[in-house]
Amino acid sequence: MGRTAGRDPEQTRTALLDAAAQVVRERGVSATLDDVARRAGVSKGGLLYHFASKQELLLALAREWLERFRAAVEAAVDPADTEPGRLMRAYVRVSVHEALDAAATRDALVLVAHLSTVAAVADLARADALRWQADLRADGLPEDVLSLVLAAADGVSAQPVWGMEPEPQELERLRDRLLALTRA
Repeated sequence: MGRTAGRDPEQTRTALLDAAAQVVRERGVSATLDDVARRAGVSKGGLLYHFASKQELLLALAREWLERFRAAVEAAVDPADTEPGRLMRAYVRVSVHEALDAAATRDALVLVAHLSTVAAVADLARADALRWQADLRADGLPEDVLSLVLAAADGVSAQPVWGMEPEPQELERLRDRLLALTRA
């Protein structure tokens, strides 16, 4: 891909993260900064301007994916819902909605699997999981309901990796049942 003129720094940063995601999915974390720069259409120097090292790039990529999911869940919280479990219901809605796009889900999980082999990324993911655990516990659901619904929502979002592509109607029924469990 040739150099793309006219991008502002944020667009370049986004292009680098998108390119890194593609390259890591294809080649794993052994992919080089040259591979990423070439895919993004920037020089290696341009990449290093935004990310001082490969580890910094991989951490930024992981952080962006984690923050994107959190933002989607927060945006899915129903402002009219004031009952315990409102955050868990948003989490379920987002997880099931993302599972509808099996190819994108497979791509995301392949990327996560590669990134999780980097110790600093694994630490970041653990910290994010602990934050989710605290936020969801504070949401007011009984612990057993929370554990069951969370495991099911996370499980359904991982099904495409194993070749399972449930029908949309099946996912909607599962989503509705999980949402009902949060209100019982």
